[in-house]
Amino acid sequence: MKRAAILLAVTALAVVLVYLSRFWFLDLWPRSGLFGIAELRPGGGLLARWLRGTPFAPFELLIWVCGGFLVLTLVQRVVDRFNPPPAPEEDKDD
Repeated sequence: MKRAAILLAVTALAVVLVYLSRFWFLDLWPRSGLFGIAELRPGGGLLARWLRGTPFAPFELLIWVCGGFLVLTLVQRVVDRFNPPPAPEEDKDD
């Protein structure tokens, strides 16, 4: 059950990361935005919109990859902290 919860959380995080990127291709909600929030349009690409007009706009994909790697690394560290590996079993052949 614990593993299923972790997999569900990581899947949700992956969906959020893809929505932030330019790779989102699904139009799952109306043009008015998700839950009526105009900033959450169905086309995705939030990072590109946030960087538009800044000197960092050409590096949007690189920023997305580095940010995604950082977020997934932090999530892995949190999961490892709360779910330590089992202790190795001792050899009983003595």
